[in-house]
Amino acid sequence: MSASELAEAEEEARRKKRVPWGVIALVLLTGLALIRNGSGEFDEGPPQPATAAAADSRVPGGSFAGTVRPVPFAPPARIRIPAIQVDAPIIPVGLDADGWVDAPPPDDPNLAGWFTGAVTPGEKGTAVVVGHVDNQLGPAVFYALGALKKGSRVEIARQDGKTVVFEIYGIEVFEKDNFPGDRVYGSKGAAELRVITCGGGFSEQNGYAGNVVTFARLVEVR
Repeated sequence: MSASELAEAEEEARRKKRVPWGVIALVLLTGLALIRNGSGEFDEGPPQPATAAAADSRVPGGSFAGTVRPVPFAPPARIRIPAIQVDAPIIPVGLDADGWVDAPPPDDPNLAGWFTGAVTPGEKGTAVVVGHVDNQLGPAVFYALGALKKGSRVEIARQDGKTVVFEIYGIEVFEKDNFPGDRVYGSKGAAELRVITCGGGFSEQNGYAGNVVTFARLVEVR
């Protein structure tokens, strides 16, 4: 078996070990409840997406959408979102003992997590990055996620030295009890990214009622 054939076989085996998307949708819906861990003590709360920012799957995600080839597997190292001054390291997160997505440690407000059950950012498929909106001390890494607009860019530095750039084509908030898992996590046949945190209304009893989801497509590799 040649080196390229061996690499392809290893990649196929790795893909088969991933959790099916239908399961991930349910797991993330439950697991991201942990990410809220929010105090709700801020006067105005985190910004929420505007209605006009809703994703339209019929519209390409940017002028480069469909023309940029996906890249091979490589774990992400850092996420940058210039429009909201995010520059944070990324750690891998999987499933905890209860089958929930294991969120990044809440005591570090500037930390994001890549869900290892999905593709890596830049691969063909839908990559998922999660992070806290706040913690007991104040705003956390994705506090301002809901303020993003269509056309804003998300940069992911990968451990292979490449940086993959995604252009946002939608930002929405979904109730946790009515979360459209297939729409959010399902593959669109291209390299896509979802950046997710908590949002919506907040109550002391139940925390945040929803999740803010950013939809983005690969537009550049450098």
